[in-house]
Amino acid sequence: MSEFLVNNEVVHLIIRLLAAAVLGAAIGYEREYRGKGAGVRTHMLVCVGACLFMLISKYGFGDTARFDAARVAAGVVSGIGFLGGGLIIKGKTNLITGLTTAAGLWVTAAIGLGAGSGLVIMAAVATLLVLLCMDILNSVSFKLGDRIVNVVFASKDDKDLTVAIQDLGKQVDNFFLNKKDDTYRAEIVLRVPKKEKQLDLVARLQSIKGVQLESIE
Repeated sequence: MSEFLVNNEVVHLIIRLLAAAVLGAAIGYEREYRGKGAGVRTHMLVCVGACLFMLISKYGFGDTARFDAARVAAGVVSGIGFLGGGLIIKGKTNLITGLTTAAGLWVTAAIGLGAGSGLVIMAAVATLLVLLCMDILNSVSFKLGDRIVNVVFASKDDKDLTVAIQDLGKQVDNFFLNKKDDTYRAEIVLRVPKKEKQLDLVARLQSIKGVQLESIE
């Protein structure tokens, strides 16, 4: 260890940790900006932790006769699954959310491993690609295909909800009916054209007779 300190390699390792913190925070900021479950702190901790594991696996066992730096890295890859699994949620309407954030944590761990192994430039490029995928591509409004919208209708009569669902026709992907007090509610998963503007969609849903539009997201 004394030889290691004499060579000032510890400075390079600290730089790798700082690089991992910055790169993880960049991805976390994008997720937090969009109101997702895992934000700056979570992504920064994952990236720094993965980087530290890699540094330990490469330099922490140098005084032993037999060691394998890849074993700790492999453990990080499998171990990060418990965080990602906790972010994936299946709602009552069977709509699964959190997949992108979970995948973001997974790739953030990979970026941390890359920074810890000394491939800082590659880790930085990977961070830019992740931000490109999550932010820029998400901001582009593609006009082809459909998008998923969660809608909640309320009515005093369940027959009105049934008629509303029938009127929506093929756009209904799934729905869930429930009753609280004397009010019936229908949670509906709709597939609407991406070219339809949000205000036009709200106006169309509000024009359905016999039901009240409670929420749309």
